[in-house]
Amino acid sequence: MNWSGLDRPTSTSRTFIDGTLGGGGHSWHFIQKLSPNDLLVGIDRDESAVNRVTTLFDRELPASNPNERSTCRVRLIHSSYRDLPQLMEKHDIPKADCILLDLGLSSDQLADRERGFSFRTGGNLDLRFCTDEGISAREMLAKIDEKDLADIIYQYGEERFSRRIARAIVERRKSDPVVTAEQLADLVHRCVPGKIHGRVDSATRTFQALRIAVNHELEHLTKAIALLPNCLNVGGRLLVISFHSLEDRIVKHAIRECPLLKVLTKKPVLPGDLEINENPRSRSAKMRVAERVE
Repeated sequence: MNWSGLDRPTSTSRTFIDGTLGGGGHSWHFIQKLSPNDLLVGIDRDESAVNRVTTLFDRELPASNPNERSTCRVRLIHSSYRDLPQLMEKHDIPKADCILLDLGLSSDQLADRERGFSFRTGGNLDLRFCTDEGISAREMLAKIDEKDLADIIYQYGEERFSRRIARAIVERRKSDPVVTAEQLADLVHRCVPGKIHGRVDSATRTFQALRIAVNHELEHLTKAIALLPNCLNVGGRLLVISFHSLEDRIVKHAIRECPLLKVLTKKPVLPGDLEINENPRSRSAKMRVAERVE
């Protein structure tokens, strides 16, 4: 995303919070801009993401001796951004000057065959960010009522063939349940006319819907957006990057209606052609920014 115009002059000892650590790209961007007295906090529900970035930063960042440090202080935490108020109290984290949420999947998650986030990569149909929480998509598909499944695919995937897909899944599980990403993608392709709609594979909406359902993503986002303004200093910024209309609608209305926030982006910031060419998955990204005013 183009960050131009979003920076502001700040004092020392700032706190920046990356609420969706992922592969660490945004956190690394922050680290390059922060001073030794500043604090960067990275949070993610995916413990493997926290472990990977911890290893990366341990290798790339200099020693933590305060007398030698040339980069900011860094703290990485396995948790949900929804729980940020409790995390700040538990870990003695000051109010933030910037909180970022990037609601997209990381490249590492998409490549993980153990969880099946990508039907192109395939693998076990899990779809959970944290495999210790809740039930997997595979388990959900094995027992969910057909109507409830159709509602999930329609509401969270905005898929107009949701009833047809749900019926096919329930019919198939009588003899051969769907347990892999490849099996689900193949089933959806058989149910939805035309495998590709524009630049989007027809299975994308169903995978999105199941992922949202098993991770309770919209509930996490709704609760977090209501709480995060109180985690900011006056003048602090809240930045949220969403990738589909359900997320963006929640963010847009929440920041407009919050008396503590001033909207800085009347329209969402969109990726430019160069960014889309370098990272095609960014084409659907929308960034909204608000400032704590009181």
